[in-house]
Amino acid sequence: MPNSTSLTCDPTISDFLTLCKIKVVALIMLTAVVGMFLAVPGLPPLHLVVMASIGIAFASSSAAVFNHVIDQKIDNEMSRTENRPLPEGKISTQTALTFGIILGVVGIGILLIGVNVLTAVLTLLALIGYAVFYTMYLKRATPQNIVIGGAAGAAPPLLGWAAITNSIELGALLLFAIIFIWTPPHFWALAIHRQKEYAKVNIPMLPVTHGHHFTRIQILLYTILLVIVTIMPYLVGMSGLIYLVGALLLGGGFLYYAIQLVRQPDNKKLPMKTFGYSINYLMILFVVLLVDHYYSISLFNLM
Repeated sequence: MPNSTSLTCDPTISDFLTLCKIKVVALIMLTAVVGMFLAVPGLPPLHLVVMASIGIAFASSSAAVFNHVIDQKIDNEMSRTENRPLPEGKISTQTALTFGIILGVVGIGILLIGVNVLTAVLTLLALIGYAVFYTMYLKRATPQNIVIGGAAGAAPPLLGWAAITNSIELGALLLFAIIFIWTPPHFWALAIHRQKEYAKVNIPMLPVTHGHHFTRIQILLYTILLVIVTIMPYLVGMSGLIYLVGALLLGGGFLYYAIQLVRQPDNKKLPMKTFGYSINYLMILFVVLLVDHYYSISLFNLM
């Protein structure tokens, strides 16, 4: 297979966008922007929303690029990732590293100058947590990698909230907790499907070290915990009935898939169906949070 030391063609814009993991960053930005709008009763300052969005997007893309650089050897051996730009030799390691550094410096700089120090520091910590602590160490060290490393991936709504309020409040921590608990069942479903590939490259994902049955039970337990955690915004008065109903319905769907994973261990398509549902689950849940937030404000103003 080609590698980054023997380039086959000049890199394209599409190759650089692939390094940034645009689809992942899009989900990150959705949760970050929702965090910005939930942070205040009305509309947040537009300039802060724009600057924070650009800064967080650049920093998130930087972390993704570093992930590509660090993981290029194992990416070359896994069918899921062998077509990425670095394993295919479309972009050199040095070019990718430079690109990632530029994105990170620009992103943190925008947050530092155009938003506030708190958001810049938290974003930098999240970037380092994912690109260095998780990708370089945890991913290869423990089957709890995705649990511990999930803190970095759960940061975006907290970053968005901090960008508007320059503080860390209960609402931001609840949004962080939702994504933190969502991450393991989301990723372990994929890991079940790709268990042989992770074993091949000696990555100790839970299905590799503890088997499929144990992982499926863990997915179910985490999904139950997720449903409980998603009720918390309603219980503390952060959201209303629209959100509560949406969270329960979406959580019920996730629980259905988690239960079926345990009941149907021979269903080869179910892990990826669960993985796909989990992505839609998080997107819709945060959209419902936003709808509920402004519906409640509109209703209050009419009274």
